[in-house]
Amino acid sequence: MQDPFHLLYAENHHWLQSWLRRRLDCQADAADLTHDTFLRTLKSNQLGQINEPRAFLCLVAKRVLYTFWRRNELERSYLDAIASLPGNVAPSEEEFALLREALEAIDAMLDGLPIRVRHAFLLNRLEGLTHQQIAAQLNTSAASVERWIKRALTQCYIVQMGLGR
Repeated sequence: MQDPFHLLYAENHHWLQSWLRRRLDCQADAADLTHDTFLRTLKSNQLGQINEPRAFLCLVAKRVLYTFWRRNELERSYLDAIASLPGNVAPSEEEFALLREALEAIDAMLDGLPIRVRHAFLLNRLEGLTHQQIAAQLNTSAASVERWIKRALTQCYIVQMGLGR
């Protein structure tokens, strides 16, 4: 008898990869995100509780997609900022590697925050929205937004200290 994970994988891998490929229009990214989705599913320890496998996989895959898109946006913003620097100010290869490491650490930290905290922080830092604008968009108070952004900034500081900077 096959274990539940292998059965889930065998019955849904092709379907999930096709589902992701339609959303990404890239076979390689779809394959990577399919792998990530099954990895998160395995780590979730909820295999025995899954009644609707495809609905569950869609939920996990949507979270994986969100993280993928957020990371791409963060990387694109960073590369745009680097490209706009004059040649003599642009970072060296070593500095670039250190900056990329820091960005990946911050991204991993953001992934661990509650969605509203992460969303408020990204709207503030990447989109330049004020606390009031974010509060209106997220249908909450400016005080909550301020608290969430402070929480994310505290986590950024912890990451910075962990990287020895």
